[in-house]
Amino acid sequence: MKAALLTLALLISGVHAGQEEYYIREQIPTPTNEVMELGSIALLPDKQVAVADRRGDIWICNGAYDADLSKVTWRKFASGLHEPFGMFWKDGWLYLTQRPEVTRIKDSDGDGTADTFETICDQWGINGDYHEFAFGSTPDKDGNIWVLLCLTGSFTSESPWRGWALRVTPKGEMIPTCSGIRSPGGIGFNAEGDAFYTDNQGPWNGSSGLKWLKPGSFQGNPSGNNWHGDKFPAPPQPADPSRILTERRKFPEFVPPAVILPHAKVGQSPSGIACDLSSGKFGPWQKQMLIGEQTHSQVQRINLEKVNGLYQGAVFHFLEGFEAGIVPMRQAEDGTLFVGGTNRGWASRGSKPFTFERVRWTGKTPFEVHDMSARPDGFELTFTGPVDPVTAGDPATYAMDAWTYIYQSKYGSPEVDQTTPKITAATVSPDKLKVRIKVEGLTQGHVHHLTAKPLKSAEGKPLWHPEAWYTLNEIPK
Repeated sequence: MKAALLTLALLISGVHAGQEEYYIREQIPTPTNEVMELGSIALLPDKQVAVADRRGDIWICNGAYDADLSKVTWRKFASGLHEPFGMFWKDGWLYLTQRPEVTRIKDSDGDGTADTFETICDQWGINGDYHEFAFGSTPDKDGNIWVLLCLTGSFTSESPWRGWALRVTPKGEMIPTCSGIRSPGGIGFNAEGDAFYTDNQGPWNGSSGLKWLKPGSFQGNPSGNNWHGDKFPAPPQPADPSRILTERRKFPEFVPPAVILPHAKVGQSPSGIACDLSSGKFGPWQKQMLIGEQTHSQVQRINLEKVNGLYQGAVFHFLEGFEAGIVPMRQAEDGTLFVGGTNRGWASRGSKPFTFERVRWTGKTPFEVHDMSARPDGFELTFTGPVDPVTAGDPATYAMDAWTYIYQSKYGSPEVDQTTPKITAATVSPDKLKVRIKVEGLTQGHVHHLTAKPLKSAEGKPLWHPEAWYTLNEIPK
């Protein structure tokens, strides 16, 4: 009876049944009577955690790692900032990216609050439009901060460099790096140090996606092309309407989304990025990307690979049930995933206006598709545990459909050019950890949606999440 009631409660709250067996999600109490619509999270020495809210305050939390979260304490560190979306700690300073600039602040007199504020770079434009957000990264391997500048109103570029990715050097120099940005929700690096960001569905984005910020690349939205000046080659002007594959064949600098996040099926507003570098302290996902989802109050999981010089890969559902729409995420060395949320301006499944939460692995590994990799004649699936060779070796266990999107200046796109690839064979590896599926009808540039609901583990358990969506930018040779 208790188990049935728990399952019902989880379904009502939007949590996948069984999640608590593998991952514990806990809400961290925030200061009483304070509005904490979080946009940034930074990890400080001595297990302190700094958060910045959209109203311009920075708070420092003690006890966010402790078992008893009722004992956390807070102190306000700074006020009067302009909606920081990106923050990190380095050498005694907090660096933050706010709408008009990259700033660093510190407590010089030791009284517990910031008193030194320095502008690092402010060489882009801002006009007061509600949507001219700026998202900033942690430092890359050269010490540069990557800054993403949202379009004006998410449609046009009315201020200098809106719709661009920039790098800010340690000396404060601004380097225009990528054109074609629309409405980013977060930025981060993979294990190799390459920069990625999440962009939202809209003009020139048929669906949301995770995109590789390859220096010198065009990311797809031409609205900010006119700012290139003499600092950057003129970006492409794509045909309207078209297909991404068609246009990137014409323009080599056009880098397609590494992983498309099919609208409504995977999420609707991707946000923060964390690469799992915890060496197994968060489960078996080392070097995989964790992507926040604002509208659905979820975290998705992505495995990436590079094929013919381009990133591509699969997205899987992962964690859900968060209290508000996720924006920032930050993973600590012990594997703890800190998550911040806000609903103001953007509705979400989470019922609270804001939240600060943490997620920890219980030590129990779910039976999942660990990664999905492209092969010349299909895909190879790797699992987190041995599979049942009977169900895993039966081609009828698997089903696949595929589609792409119209690449156009109109908002979003329906799924188009649908195909139904046929799975003709499934071969289980001797260790039962891999399955090679042979597919007739692979289509370059399409999202390939795989389902495997009948598949069982060697112990007879079903997959925790039986779906994957693979973006096939390139078919391996």
